[in-house]
Amino acid sequence: MLVADDEAPALHELATLLAADPRVSVVHTASGGAEALRVLERGEVAVAFLDIHMPGITGFDLARSLAGLRVRPAVVFVTADESGALRAFDLEAVDYVLKPVRAERLYRALGRALASGADPVDETIPVTVGSTTRLVRRADIRWVQANGDYSRLYTPTCDHLVRVPLSDLADRWADAGFVRVHRSYLVHRDAVTEVRLAGSAPTVVLAEIELPVSRRLIPAVRDALLR
Repeated sequence: MLVADDEAPALHELATLLAADPRVSVVHTASGGAEALRVLERGEVAVAFLDIHMPGITGFDLARSLAGLRVRPAVVFVTADESGALRAFDLEAVDYVLKPVRAERLYRALGRALASGADPVDETIPVTVGSTTRLVRRADIRWVQANGDYSRLYTPTCDHLVRVPLSDLADRWADAGFVRVHRSYLVHRDAVTEVRLAGSAPTVVLAEIELPVSRRLIPAVRDALLR
């Protein structure tokens, strides 16, 4: 594990909490981005807990740099900045923990990060609910509707609007079982109960809704859902 934070009390607290968890064998600490980058380049880190606002190399800079590593660690941002959750999503962080950190919240983030190495499908998406930021598991999303430059994510129990275009999600989630059926809709193949591609109004059927299928996408939908 790596903990990077330029504030000594926060660095000590996080390192102490993680070291107490039986799932953790070694905790590396870094008081700045440059020091953290040196640790990451050695390839000894499975999960990196990064503060965002550090002088010089920021947590976001560090997360971007991981693309060039042979083994990319899971990233958890630990920060007092509530405004960076969507940017963290773009950088494929598995969790976003707000300070002051509660032990149980940190351990839950650790569990998500460790699971992400074995199950890359279980990405989490930060969503805003009132004045708080929550994380929705991608595996819980059944379908997505375009809303301009935003997308609305539908789970079995609720829906959330996120500032990500549907086209971006379609490209990013293609390998996770999501199928573009229409310019305005993206569905997870496991949520589809019936496919009706013949006739004047082709659709895919989910338990809770029927969604239209664009005629130009019928061949791709047939390949993805019926073969």
